[in-house]
Amino acid sequence: MALDYRKCAQEIFENLGGRENLVSAAHCATRLRLVTVDNDKIDMKKLENIEGVKGVFSNNGQLQLIIGTGTVNKVYDEFLAVSGMEAATKDDVKAAAAAAQPLPKRIIKALGDVFVPILPAIVAAGLMMGLVEALGQFFPAFAQSDIYSWMDLVANTAIVYLPVLVAISAARVFGGNIFLAGTIGMLLMHMNLLSAWTAASDPSQIKYWHIAFFSIRQVNYQGHIIPIIIAIWFMCQLEKRLHKIVPEMIDLFVTPLVTVFVTAFLTMTIIGPVFIVVENNILTFVKALLALPLGIGSFVCGGLYPLFVVCGIHHMFNVLEAGMIAENGMNLWLPVSCSANFAMCMACVAVFVKSKNKKTKSLALPAGLSASLGITEPAIFGINLRFMTPLVCGMVGGAFGAAVGSIIGVYGSAYGVTGIPGFLITTHCTVQYTIMLAIAGAIAFILTYIVWKEETEESETNTIETEEEIVVSFETAEPGVYAPIKGNVIAREDIPDPTFASGVLGDGVGIEPEVGEVYAPFDGTIMSVVDSKHAIALAGPNDIQMLIHVGIDTVQMNGDGFEVFVENGQEVKAGQKMMNFSIDKIKNAGYSTTTAVLVANSDDFTSFKVEKLGKTVLGEKLISVE
Repeated sequence: MALDYRKCAQEIFENLGGRENLVSAAHCATRLRLVTVDNDKIDMKKLENIEGVKGVFSNNGQLQLIIGTGTVNKVYDEFLAVSGMEAATKDDVKAAAAAAQPLPKRIIKALGDVFVPILPAIVAAGLMMGLVEALGQFFPAFAQSDIYSWMDLVANTAIVYLPVLVAISAARVFGGNIFLAGTIGMLLMHMNLLSAWTAASDPSQIKYWHIAFFSIRQVNYQGHIIPIIIAIWFMCQLEKRLHKIVPEMIDLFVTPLVTVFVTAFLTMTIIGPVFIVVENNILTFVKALLALPLGIGSFVCGGLYPLFVVCGIHHMFNVLEAGMIAENGMNLWLPVSCSANFAMCMACVAVFVKSKNKKTKSLALPAGLSASLGITEPAIFGINLRFMTPLVCGMVGGAFGAAVGSIIGVYGSAYGVTGIPGFLITTHCTVQYTIMLAIAGAIAFILTYIVWKEETEESETNTIETEEEIVVSFETAEPGVYAPIKGNVIAREDIPDPTFASGVLGDGVGIEPEVGEVYAPFDGTIMSVVDSKHAIALAGPNDIQMLIHVGIDTVQMNGDGFEVFVENGQEVKAGQKMMNFSIDKIKNAGYSTTTAVLVANSDDFTSFKVEKLGKTVLGEKLISVE
C-alpha cells in the first residue's frame, strides 16, 4: 500500500511540539532534517512509530527523520504545507542548527573551524620540532651543527608564526578580508617587537610606546592564540560595518585603512594587555597552588595545563621553571607539563585507534607522535579540542599523572623538554618519571576510548546539470540490478557506515570501486541527484527504487571531484554513464570510496537476492528481486 504522504507529514508535525518549536526544515536524499527550539518538547517515541519514518536521531543540532529515497521529498512538500514553513536549503538548516547551539559549543566550533584548515602545517611543524629537539638532546654535538640549526628553522616556522596562520584562517571563518587579517597577524609578530618568550624570561628588556593615555608594550604575540582570534573577530565585524556605511567611491581605501589601524590599536592597547594581566595573575596563583600538600596543586595544574596552551599563555611558566632551577636546581613544574602533554598524546592516540574516518586517523597519529615529543599544539588544536571529549579525558589523565609525579618526587634538572625527551632531564628519577607518564597516558587513553563517540555526517540533496551520454553494453535479458561500477562487491553489512550497513535505507551491497565511473544499473528514470553530486536515486523496472551513494561522508567534499551527466526526471538506459568521480580526491580528502548500491524499497519485494560478491565488472548481475 502506497504511503499517505500528507498523513505522514501531519503526524510528524503534530509530535514536534508545535509550530513555535520549529526553526528550520530541509531534506536530503533520504532524510527530513529539522532544527527545533527545544528537543524536550518532541515525542521521539511517537515519531519513530509513524508509518513512513524508518528512524529518528539527533546529530549536530539537527533532528533527522529517515524516510527514504524518492519519498522524503514528497513528505517534505506536504510538511511545508502542513506546518506553514518555508523551504530551506541544507546550509540554512546547518546555520540554524549552529545558531541554536549553546554558546560554549559555538565557541568550540569556531575554534575548530579556525584550526582545521591549518592543521597540516601545525602537525608537520610539531612533529618536526619534536624530532629535531630529540636529536639535539640525544646527540649534543649534532645540536651545535649547521644542519641542526637549519632543520630547527624549517621545523619551527609554522609554530613561531602561528598567530599569522590563525589570523588568516579566522578571517575566513568570521567573513573578513584574509589579507587584512594577515596584516594584523604579521604586525603582532613584527621583527621590531621583542619576542614574547624573551620578555617572559627577562622583563627588564620590555620597552613601551606612550600614545595619549595608553602605554603599548613593544612585545610580540609569539605563542598567543586567543588574543589573535578575538582581534580578528573584531576586525571582521568592523570591516563589515564599514562596508555598509562608507560610500562606495571611497570604500576601497577608507575601509581597509580604518580597519587595520583601529584593530591594531585596540589589540595592542586593550585585548593584549588584558591577557598580560591574566597571565601574571595565573602565575601568582600557580605558585600558591604548587605549595599545597599531597600533590593537590599539581593535580589542579595538570588538569588545567591544556587550557593554558589553548589560551597561548603556557610559555609564561618558563619564568616559573627558571626561578625554581635558580633557587635549588629542581624544576617542580615538570610533572605538570610532562603529564599533561603525554596525556594529550595518548588521548590523541585513542582517537586514532577508535576512529573509522581516514582523514581523522591521518591527522591523529602524527599529532599524537608530536605530543609524545613535547609539541602538543597539533594534538590539542587538531584533534582533542576539536572533538572536546578527548580534551577532557586528557585533562583528567594529566591531573592524576601530575599529582602522582609530585608525590613520588619527580622533578627536572632543566626545562623546555617534556614527553619522551623528558627522560634526558630526569635521569635521577627515571623510574618515577616512567610511572608518572604511564599513569597519565593510560588514564587518558582508556577514558577517551570508552567515552568518545565518533560522529558521522550523512548524505545530502537535490539538482544538477546534464553533460554527455556514454553507454556500455549491459546484458540485461533478465530483470534485476546490474553492476553500475567496476570493483569489489561487499555485503551491505560491511559498508563502513552504520546507517547503510543497518539496512534502514534498503538492502543491497557496497562496491569498492576500481574505476571512478557510475553507469545506470537498468533502464529507468532519475528520481533525484544531490547538490553535492555524490549520490543518485533512480527508479526502474518492477518499481525498483535505487540509491547509488558514492563514498562515505563525501557530502563534505561539496561536489569537488564529482561530475554528473544526468538530471532529475531524465530517462536512462542500462549502461548509460551517469557520473564520473575521482577516487584519488576522495581518498586524499580522508573518506572511504565504498559506494552503497541499495534497493530503497527492498521490503516491497517477496524475494530479494544478492547474486554477486567479490570482483565484478560493469553490467554483471548484482541483485535479483521478485
